[in-house]
Amino acid sequence: MATRPQIFRPGTNTLARVSIFVGALIVVEILLILIVFFRSNYWRQVHIAIDQPVNFSHQIHAGVVGMDCRYCHTSVAQSSFASIPPTETCVTCHTQVKQNSPLVQPIWKSLETGKPIEWVKVHDLPAFVYFNHSIHVNKGFGCTECHGRVNEMPVVWQEQALFMGWCLNCHRNPEKYIRPVEEVYNMEWVRPPNQIALGQKLLQEYNIDVNRLSNCYICHR
Repeated sequence: MATRPQIFRPGTNTLARVSIFVGALIVVEILLILIVFFRSNYWRQVHIAIDQPVNFSHQIHAGVVGMDCRYCHTSVAQSSFASIPPTETCVTCHTQVKQNSPLVQPIWKSLETGKPIEWVKVHDLPAFVYFNHSIHVNKGFGCTECHGRVNEMPVVWQEQALFMGWCLNCHRNPEKYIRPVEEVYNMEWVRPPNQIALGQKLLQEYNIDVNRLSNCYICHR
């Protein structure tokens, strides 16, 4: 009985196995690259200054002038969000200071037209994350813990990547980050050598139940 000639060479099976392995390796590498990219500071816009419609400098206002955060972000201690100041708030000062500066002209235009300034949001959490500013600031967690030294930023950028693990680190170890409530808005405040002892004392004083802080419903409702 005559045998049929081989269609493929003897080494074809080995070549097929190698091709499958290489293909799988390429897929895994692409997935890893995508994971690293989407977790990178570039994708999360960390330390990247965001252009705004008005050349507003926190470094000047909060740093040089020493303005309190609450002057502009009026609802931060009463609401889940820190409000953006309306044009009228800016005008309150700039009718007396640098009213003719070219940098202030967008404010006057906004006032004349009645059209609010469209500020670009810098810290933009996903819709499935619930964050309440008032709870944090009223319980002794300072602005700089999340936003960094805003008083040193000519143009505000995002200081932290805001990953869930970063939030949980604070929720599981709040004694490392809590401060006296009267120091919450103090940009110059630094943790003392006895931070852990102070933190544990403040947790009791402010009636913070640490065991509840890592429950899913705290941030996902």
